[in-house]
Amino acid sequence: MEQIKLFDSEIKIMELLWDSGPATAKELTLLAGGKIGWNKNTTYTIIKKLVEKKAVKRDEPNFLCTALITREQVQFDETSNLINKLYKGSKKLFFSSFIAGEELSREEIEELKRIIEKSGE
Repeated sequence: MEQIKLFDSEIKIMELLWDSGPATAKELTLLAGGKIGWNKNTTYTIIKKLVEKKAVKRDEPNFLCTALITREQVQFDETSNLINKLYKGSKKLFFSSFIAGEELSREEIEELKRIIEKSGE
């Protein structure tokens, strides 16, 4: 799947779609107005950009908007971009840097060990 670069404002609209499921453009403007404080024009502009990027499909009736990419795909892509940009592609350096300042519980450490072991299978 081709990577789609999303800006923060676009991710905010995607979050609304991922949380609510398919929604009309009008429903999205109401959600964005209530949760983000955006006006209708701002929301419609961002929806249009997401459609152009093929992150959202918009159908009749009522401009029903459906996410074409998953939250998990965006999380993976954004994390990969961060690791490549700031850690020269090193997952080990990223991970060690990320947890260096964290107070992890015994349970969190055990869960991370299980995740790492499972990823090696």
